[in-house]
Amino acid sequence: MFDNPFTFELITPNRTLFSGEVRSVTVPGVMGNFQVLRSHAPLLTSLEIGKIQLRDKNDAKHDYATSGGFVEVKNNVCTLIAETAEPVDAIDLERAKRAKERAEQRLKAQRSEHVDTERARNALLRAVNRIKIAEKK
Repeated sequence: MFDNPFTFELITPNRTLFSGEVRSVTVPGVMGNFQVLRSHAPLLTSLEIGKIQLRDKNDAKHDYATSGGFVEVKNNVCTLIAETAEPVDAIDLERAKRAKERAEQRLKAQRSEHVDTERARNALLRAVNRIKIAEKK
């Protein structure tokens, strides 16, 4: 099964990041990471902040940081629609560290200022995810 590629598309609101044949795709599902291979059962689910990892038909690895989205698997076609997705090589590590610091400061200030706590927590999770993925490249 692993040797038989299937079609995969990674789409964001701004562009298509990947469209082609892959051997596997691993995504951050809401109930944990899961892998899609050829002949996967039909599926539609939402995604969490995390890492998308795929192996293309030549077995090259491609990693992306995502802030969530949805994935559909049907008839050997996997379509992932991400809120955001960023190739690991495009992550600006220093910018992600600054974003992490800003989010941490907002969360500390929530008692004294009007801060959208949920928004600040999500910003922190996205920054930590980008840092973790960029540091492992």
